[in-house]
Amino acid sequence: MTTERECDQLLVERVQAGDKQAFDLLVAKYQRRLMRLLSRIVHDPVEAEDVVQETFIKAYRALRMFRGDAAFYTWLYRIGINTAKNALALQARRTPTTTEANAERAEGYDDGEHLRDINTPESVLASKQIAQTVNAAMDTLPVDLRTAIALREIEGLSYEEISEIMACPIGTVRSRIFRAREVIAEKLRPLLDMPVDKRW
Repeated sequence: MTTERECDQLLVERVQAGDKQAFDLLVAKYQRRLMRLLSRIVHDPVEAEDVVQETFIKAYRALRMFRGDAAFYTWLYRIGINTAKNALALQARRTPTTTEANAERAEGYDDGEHLRDINTPESVLASKQIAQTVNAAMDTLPVDLRTAIALREIEGLSYEEISEIMACPIGTVRSRIFRAREVIAEKLRPLLDMPVDKRW
């Protein structure tokens, strides 16, 4: 049975041999996952799309040097995170603009489904509030903490994989995730302490 890593490696080798369609398969496989991760780092959805596109362009250009020491997605995520950080640095140099994206992103938060236990109007509203609070709390985190928690909780990666992607020791990864969870828990505490019917 072929593992995901081995499948990716075969596609990479096909790309290195000149098969452009093999790269299209890698893009199709990782585009949504990369967008989900990078939109957590770069808040503007349009900017996040640009970062994803730029990530794949950089990956394609550098693919001939990819040796398979790390999993392809680990390598790709590292390129994506670095590209997102560069985009944030560029944004910081520009004049700030209004951010209506926060409200839109909170409305469109789709990872909140697992927070619902009963679909009463009250529980749906409470779940939305919790999702919005988690979203807002994540947005306030420094990039390294936000990246680590997104890789762990949203992408479901192991500490070892995150350590490889973020190019830092596992202890640093654990610390970043712990600090991120503390911030999120602190923001959630007022909502979770309230009875459901008082949450709106």
